[in-house]
Amino acid sequence: MERTLCILIGYVCGLFQTGYFYGKMKKIDVREHGSGNAGATNTLRTLGLKAGLCTFLGDSLKTVAAVAIVKLLFKNNDVVDIIVLGAYAGMGAVLGHNFPFYLNFKGGKGIASTAGLIVSMSWLTNNWILTLLGFLTFVIPVAITRYVSLGSLLLIAGFLLEVIIFGQGGKFGMSQLSLIELWLIIGTLTVLAFMKHRANIIRLCNGTENKLGKK
Repeated sequence: MERTLCILIGYVCGLFQTGYFYGKMKKIDVREHGSGNAGATNTLRTLGLKAGLCTFLGDSLKTVAAVAIVKLLFKNNDVVDIIVLGAYAGMGAVLGHNFPFYLNFKGGKGIASTAGLIVSMSWLTNNWILTLLGFLTFVIPVAITRYVSLGSLLLIAGFLLEVIIFGQGGKFGMSQLSLIELWLIIGTLTVLAFMKHRANIIRLCNGTENKLGKK
């Protein structure tokens, strides 16, 4: 019951499509331009740097908000680990971002929302190296290659690896059963991210992927 409620809370928070609403203020539907999604990268390419940064921040913060609500509601829960519940809320936020029902389930790819989950997991586990590593695994590849999609995929894959390594190393203070559940949640988000980026992956392999700064 707690898990389902956390996913629903996350989904509702994730429904706020920052890029879509920002575009509507400019009388543009960003989903009708570029890659056709409402995420930060397409908003950046369509409306510029300010719009892209606002979208990234908004999409990240809605996940943080979802996790904060769950932490407040279940802070005294002794049945399910609060870190696991926070992860469910984060997953719900990504699902709400990627598949908003009021936009015919056509949203973004969930990377900014996942970045919000990484920050939230750093907060819940008191292990801010997760955020630092996430920042580096995204920024360094993008700075070198200018492929945002590559940085995005490395971000989410790296996050899964970090959670497994730190969790198994006892850094989170969780039981083995809770750790496995956490890994399954992050693993699901990783698979979803790669599925949403399958066209990008093909273009990366073919050398035809758009680079950052190119319209």
